[in-house]
Amino acid sequence: MFKLSLCLIAALLVCAQADNINRDAQILSERSEPADPEGNYVYSFETSNGIQQQESGNANGAAGTYAFVSDDGQKYEVTYTADENGYHPSGSHLPTPPPIPEAILRSLEYIAAHPPARQ
Repeated sequence: MFKLSLCLIAALLVCAQADNINRDAQILSERSEPADPEGNYVYSFETSNGIQQQESGNANGAAGTYAFVSDDGQKYEVTYTADENGYHPSGSHLPTPPPIPEAILRSLEYIAAHPPARQ
C-alpha cells in the first residue's frame, strides 16, 4: 500500500505541475489497464504541454518514468522504482552524494580484510 501511495503522489505532482504550466493542455495519448487477478497493471499518458508518465507494476512493486517541461523550457525526466525498500528515483537533475575519498575506501578494505579479534 505504501508503494502505491508513493506512486500516486508522484502522479499527482506531475498533474500539479501540468496545471501550473498550461491549463489548456490536451491529452494526446492515454493507456490504462486495470490490475489483473495477479495484480499486474499498466498506465501511461502524454499531454500537449510536454508531460509524460508511464508506469507498470504489481503487488511486489512498480517502475516507471515521468517527464515535464519547466517554466524555463527545460525538460526534466525521472525514472523510478518502488519496492519493499522504498521509492528510488533517478534523473540527471537530481542530486547525488559525492564520491567516497580514496583513503576512506582503502581503510574500509583494510578493516574488511583484518577484522578485529574477538575477546
